[in-house]
Amino acid sequence: MAVPLQKLTLAEFLEWENAQPDRHEFHRGEVFAMVGGRRSHGRVVVNIAAALHNRLGDTPCQVFSESMKVQVADDTILYPDVFVTCDKADLATEMIFRAPMLVIEVLSPSTQAYDRSQKFALYRRIAALCEYVLVDPDTRRVEAFRRMDDGGWTFHDMSDGDALALPSIACSVALEDVFRGVDAAAA
Repeated sequence: MAVPLQKLTLAEFLEWENAQPDRHEFHRGEVFAMVGGRRSHGRVVVNIAAALHNRLGDTPCQVFSESMKVQVADDTILYPDVFVTCDKADLATEMIFRAPMLVIEVLSPSTQAYDRSQKFALYRRIAALCEYVLVDPDTRRVEAFRRMDDGGWTFHDMSDGDALALPSIACSVALEDVFRGVDAAAA
């Protein structure tokens, strides 16, 4: 089914989108089709989600990936590549999450500018969000933005280090594990 041409309410979007075979994001009445990812993108998403799943173990936090909706305020639905929530309401929902503390986006050439700018601006509206991480399989750059006590954000470049450090959930993932199965030349 085609993407609706008229603006939708959040409720109309959710009803429409839940009947679609493909994923769509929603912002202020407009619908945006999600593009299919490349193998390197999918590999990095799986690597990170699996590593975080293993490290979170019996904590009250859970990791989710790609097919789960995150609602930002009353006007936006996004699909993060990977996110972690410890929120009791989130952990009881079946469809829409509202309080991730960590969001990770795996970059692709077609979405990189959006993920770095507008998408980050949207995610910053989530009060629970502590960390926003960008992972680029092509350049093997790993960058994080972390919320400070005053509400501002600090930039942390981990590209030349050994690990993706995630203080918001008190764990880290070796960069060799993040990029396992992704050839630098083939990315």
